[in-house]
This record gives sequence, C-alpha cells and structure tokens, in this order.
Amino acid sequence: MLYIIGLGLGDESDITLRGLEAVKKSQKIYMDRKSFMGNQSHLLIERWWKKGREATTHSDLVVRPKKLGVNVEVVHNASVMNDVGICRLQLYHYGETVSTPFFTEIWRPDSFYEKIKKNRALGLHTLCLLDIRVKEPTFESLCRGGKKQYEPPRYMTVNTAIEQLLEVEQKRGDSVYSEETECVGFARLGAEDQKILSGTMKQSESVDCGAPLHCLVIVGKTHPVEEEMLEFYKYGTAN
Repeated sequence: MLYIIGLGLGDESDITLRGLEAVKKSQKIYMDRKSFMGNQSHLLIERWWKKGREATTHSDLVVRPKKLGVNVEVVHNASVMNDVGICRLQLYHYGETVSTPFFTEIWRPDSFYEKIKKNRALGLHTLCLLDIRVKEPTFESLCRGGKKQYEPPRYMTVNTAIEQLLEVEQKRGDSVYSEETECVGFARLGAEDQKILSGTMKQSESVDCGAPLHCLVIVGKTHPVEEEMLEFYKYGTAN
C-alpha cells in the first residue's frame, strides 16, 4: 500500500487523524521538500516518525505504482485551492488557476496572461499560485557539472507577483488588468498568523504580508455579498 497524505497548510498538527495513523504504520516515509514546513521538514520526521527521507511527490507517484499493481490511497487534507474561500469570494466564481514563476534576466515567461485574460472575460476570479524555489541547482553548477551547488530557498511574495504581472501587462498591452484592478493577497493560509488583504494591485505591490507562503487572487466580477465581505479585508482594516 502506498499512502499519499495531505499535511494541511499550517503546521504538523494539521495532519488528519486518518493521515497520522497511515504515517505511523508506514515502513518508509518521504516528504515533499517544497511543503509548507520548508527547511524544517526533516525536524518533523525526526520528532514524529523517526524514519524516512525527503522527496518530491508528483502524479507519477500514483500512476506508476498502479501500473505495478500497488494499491494507492490518498488521504486528503485542506489545500490552498479551497482555503482561499476564507475571503468569501465564491469558489464557483473562479476560473482556471495559474502559476507565476520567478522571472530571471533571461527567462520571463508570460503564458499565464492568456489564462487570466480568459477568466476576466468571463467575469471569473483567478487564483495565482506563487513560485517556490527550494534546493534549486545554481545555473553555474549546472554548466560546470560535477558537484551541484544550490540557490538559497526563495518564496515569491505578493509584492513580487504583482510587479511581474504588471510588467507582463505593460508588455502585452491587452488591458486585461491594471494597477487599479482589485485583488486579494494571502499569507500563511491556515496558520494562526494568516494574513488576508484586499485592495488594488497598486496597493498590493507596496504592502508587506510577512513570511511565506503567499498566494494572490485577481478579483473578477463580484456579487454584492462578495463585495461586502471583502470590505473586512481592505487595507487599513484589522483582520
């Protein structure tokens, strides 16, 4: 049996009882290095389970075992895909989710722009998942070969995401969104110190949401009830 276990969004206490039982009876444990615990994931293994090592999970880990006749059981937990509902934008008013990668000097992808454009044409909200770079080999070490050297961990902030989104809008010029477009910034969803702030992109670009992880929602056409709830999270309002 292969268990794929959701850990939740806050800390190690967010694992479900069912998930914890599956962990305790497992012979080997692998943890996603890009999980919410970041560099502390090895401490979680040592404190709770005393075994295992770190690895990144993909859909491939479901497909290949099944082809080999191995039973696979997914133990679900909360995720950013449903926890963004805390700002009270209705989940069935969301369009396609997009990922926003860190730009570099030579790589500035903008394929997400067309997806946001389609969502906004339909009046739908867009969830932007922000880049996480953990244990990424440096470009120099990849070029040289041999022993790999790694970049320091990086977690994209709402500020950086807005800056890049506006850069792409300026380049593409289809008026999909602007500095005055309403959005909602999230930090540390599911944790005790989570932060939710709504306002324009211009406001979002300058605010400090604190430690990671962050995500962003570009607001589409809103219902009066949604607008009323967003007022609770406006910049300058305690939440």
